[in-house]
Amino acid sequence: MRYLQTFFSSLWRLWFYILMIIVILALSPILLFTIWSDRTYKYFFQLARIWAYIVFYGLGMRYHIERFQQLERGKSYMFIANHTSMLDIMMMLILVKDNPFVFVGKKELSKLPIFGFIYKRTCILVDRRDAKSKKQVFESAQDRLSKGLSICIFPEGGVTDDRTIILDSFKDGAFRLAIDHQIPIVPIAFGHLRHYFPFVWGIGRPGNVPVKVFEPIETIGLTIEDRKQLKDKAYNLLYQPVAQWEEEFSKS
Repeated sequence: MRYLQTFFSSLWRLWFYILMIIVILALSPILLFTIWSDRTYKYFFQLARIWAYIVFYGLGMRYHIERFQQLERGKSYMFIANHTSMLDIMMMLILVKDNPFVFVGKKELSKLPIFGFIYKRTCILVDRRDAKSKKQVFESAQDRLSKGLSICIFPEGGVTDDRTIILDSFKDGAFRLAIDHQIPIVPIAFGHLRHYFPFVWGIGRPGNVPVKVFEPIETIGLTIEDRKQLKDKAYNLLYQPVAQWEEEFSKS
């Protein structure tokens, strides 16, 4: 039975990559037009949302959401979320409609066929082993924020190989940027994706993802000395539902 589950899970994951590329190719004439200029980024963002919807639902995934407050249309925010799956990217694009954001993501994804080309043109890439790259990330993020866009960062700084950790410690980057620009932080919690679609072949299946979008945490008046307190507050907000969902999943 275990071998059958691994086989079908691997086929399902292969379908994910095929579907992702098919949709990108189908949208490519318009995508190529929208990725070359900051002025057309908002159109790219809407196309990316279409891509995310098709891939997410095409995998048989569903979600149910609890929002604590509606966001202000067109306002810049710092979006943060727990990160355990490639589907986190799709979830962020699906959930955020009226506040186009730019992902800060790892440089390695730019090597993926087709997807990597668009990813490199539209995201802020970071090489976590290079201190110079981290400085460039701050400069690029500041440039996008000054143009009225939002930023999305997964503050764990990557996906841990230790599957006993349900929420890794947060890095400072998202909180430093939010304080520097005095923009609100919007914490978003995802559940079960580390089981439904982890970064491990042979594991996973379609499922229903619980989501909580918390009310924005204001940073007006905060200074860089407040970043640890801010980071701890955001971490605790995300940890509580993630831990609860993990316990519920283990009992199901």
